[in-house]
Amino acid sequence: MNELAGKVAIVTGASSGIGRASALLFARRGASVVVGARRRSGLDTLVDEIRAQGGKAIAVGGDVREEAFARALVDHAQEHFGGLDIAFNNAGSMGQLGPTLDVTLAGWQEAVDTNLTAAFLGAKHQIPAMLARGGGSLIFTSTFVGYTAGIPGAAAYAASKSGLIGFTQALAAEFGAQGLRVNALLPGGTDTPLAREMNPTPEAWAGVAAMHALKRVAQPEEIAEAALFLAGSASSFMTGTAMLVDGGVSINRG
Repeated sequence: MNELAGKVAIVTGASSGIGRASALLFARRGASVVVGARRRSGLDTLVDEIRAQGGKAIAVGGDVREEAFARALVDHAQEHFGGLDIAFNNAGSMGQLGPTLDVTLAGWQEAVDTNLTAAFLGAKHQIPAMLARGGGSLIFTSTFVGYTAGIPGAAAYAASKSGLIGFTQALAAEFGAQGLRVNALLPGGTDTPLAREMNPTPEAWAGVAAMHALKRVAQPEEIAEAALFLAGSASSFMTGTAMLVDGGVSINRG
């Protein structure tokens, strides 16, 4: 299937995990992909892999907290591939974890800047480019944390990612009549380098899996399939949603 044939997509946080899996999948399904992340070496490897499979991709290194990077991603999409149809704003940060009263302003600000302010900066430059093509699909990676479950020690992360859902709804209402769909993707536990770093022991990892009704965590490729659904025409009547792809962690009680 080539449901994204002729489309141009931006994927941030693409050097590993969900972003990397999504960029590979989007390219396999026909999209030309602009991949962004801070780790340029990981991006270059990803681009090589996409091109080896017959796809089209270019890499742009930078920090999503900087407006110049948001502008550069769109500029590259337009200059190299002719426009922009899809933006998967996936880059994120846990911020400072731990008891809320011990969180520093800097630790709080890291989460807000990376998860929420960066989404605003991305959308600010992505939306005009998509409207110039008659609309498109704008996707943000949020989380069930702070939406369907409160987790002690994750206040900055929860607040910033929950803010993304409100931002999603506002944009969906503001630009829907112009053909722009805006949705938030809410993964459950996913086997990424960051998740492994946060849960370094077999016991901790088993505990994460047990939180889910499916009694396992997702592979990044499973979340990428959900992102593909939101990016393509299969979700043509969906906008303003907070779509849970969480293995039942939101409803599991045992």
